[in-house]
Amino acid sequence: MSSTYWSWETFFEALPIVLQGLGITVGLTISCYLFALIFGFVWTFLRRVPNKLFHFIVTWTMEFIRSTPPLVQLFFIYYAWPMIPGIGVTLSPFTSAVLGLGVHFSTYIGEIYRSGIEGVDKGQWEASKALNFSTLDKWRKIILPQALPPTIPMLGNYFIIMFKEVPLASTIGVAGILLMANTYGAQNWAYLEPLTIVGIIFLVLSYPSAILIKKLEVKMNTRFDKKATLEKTKKGAVM
Repeated sequence: MSSTYWSWETFFEALPIVLQGLGITVGLTISCYLFALIFGFVWTFLRRVPNKLFHFIVTWTMEFIRSTPPLVQLFFIYYAWPMIPGIGVTLSPFTSAVLGLGVHFSTYIGEIYRSGIEGVDKGQWEASKALNFSTLDKWRKIILPQALPPTIPMLGNYFIIMFKEVPLASTIGVAGILLMANTYGAQNWAYLEPLTIVGIIFLVLSYPSAILIKKLEVKMNTRFDKKATLEKTKKGAVM
């Protein structure tokens, strides 16, 4: 079925084959994202440990992970890690992708959490201390409810970015839509149509999500602008 021009016959023949990997792609994106959301808190709280040496090590580790291409990290976890004497563990392609991409993006999400926490008014920290809240109650009832809402739009943007990076997992054998497209192309010497399908799928799924997140960002900004204006009005009335 080799061809040097566009073929609708090839397009519709490849479509169901490529779509077989859609569930894997979406499932991997959600799994990586949930892992990154959770592990992002780990980085955030590790950086708050009051020890300069420990803080330096954690910060350096995060910078190293961010500065290393995620593709290299995937290759290391899947191919090199099993060869490390004593601690090497062989992981499935899917698990390797969740671990590699999840840890990589958790460093960025950890910074988002940090910015949200630092945005909480100092008076709230003092209030939690004055009320003699436990550490858990302080974070659960006062700090996080105020720190997380402003970060939602940024977290949503990283979900879209991660969705676009998930095809990297095809390089270690995760049977997502890109691997299915490449496999079809290799078997039929026709790459144009299946790869076009992959592009269309990513466009159809990511573009509406981007619009939704943009609207959410505008809504959140409007909400916090109104809140800030109200607080200024109250302070002016008191004065």
